[in-house]
Amino acid sequence: MRFLVTGTAGFIGFHLAKRLLAGGHVVVGVDGLTPYYDVRLKHARHAELERHNGFSAVIGMIETPDVLAQAADLARPDVIIHLAAQAGVRYSLENPKAYVDANLNGSWNVLELARHLKPRHLLLASTSSVYGANAKVPFCETDRADEPMTLYAATKKSMEAMAHSYAHLYGVPTTAFRFFTVYGPWGRPDMALFKFVSAILKGEPIDIYGEGRMSRDFTFIDDLVEAVLRLVERAPQTGAPVGRAGVDSLSPVAPFRVVNIAGGQPVGLLDFVETVEQAVGRTAIRNLLPMQAGDVPRTYASAALLEALTGYRPDTPLGVGVPAFVEWYRSYYGI
Repeated sequence: MRFLVTGTAGFIGFHLAKRLLAGGHVVVGVDGLTPYYDVRLKHARHAELERHNGFSAVIGMIETPDVLAQAADLARPDVIIHLAAQAGVRYSLENPKAYVDANLNGSWNVLELARHLKPRHLLLASTSSVYGANAKVPFCETDRADEPMTLYAATKKSMEAMAHSYAHLYGVPTTAFRFFTVYGPWGRPDMALFKFVSAILKGEPIDIYGEGRMSRDFTFIDDLVEAVLRLVERAPQTGAPVGRAGVDSLSPVAPFRVVNIAGGQPVGLLDFVETVEQAVGRTAIRNLLPMQAGDVPRTYASAALLEALTGYRPDTPLGVGVPAFVEWYRSYYGI
């Protein structure tokens, strides 16, 4: 098949594109190569993808419709996977405009493109952050998600709402998947695992927010990619829910659903730190700090819908995934 993937120089987009290319698919990637973090890492990811004849890149911002039009002409896609976004919960407190530009305006441009191209399936990356202040666990796709704690979460929930309206109006089968703390090789430098490994190797303290009392539903990158690829084949059909009653988030008025991607196994932050220490082979200097603005105490996914749709549930344990990241980190940085 032919894929148009936004955000291919990003952590998740890179891994997804690499897997698609290995499967013999054609991938046209769009990426703005923004300086939110080290652009050299983004260039290195694209360089890896360019080893495949089936990959082409269009460099530009998705907020610019002409960039997407150029990519669409090149891709002639069967499937569009929209991963490009301004990421990061805490950065949304510093630069909110970046989130409105990329996550709202950019996503709207992708929806407009899909309206005209009518792909077999449009898939959009959302986030567990949309559950916000929801006290019920595990988080189910049918739960309310109307109390975002940050602008980042608000823009992602708004993208989901816009996508639902486009699916209803124009009939494009659309799946929005909600990621839960994705980690692994080639990860983002602003993420906890990257920061912890870097600091421990340098003998510097690590900041542990919420004094370590938080927990997260971690998802290894290979598991996430496997789930997305299986979801590609499960385009929503109005009136065709899956699983037991009340599990499917399928809209009653549109070929649209949201799906959690996580294993449903939250891990305490201090247990996570111990796993990192074991993988690095050194003890961390721990700096316990209060909860930051916008943080939630825990994330915990229900994987029932994902399993009903695909027969798959992420299951790579931290004891396997974290050492894989550390091995990549040491190799990439020559440590």
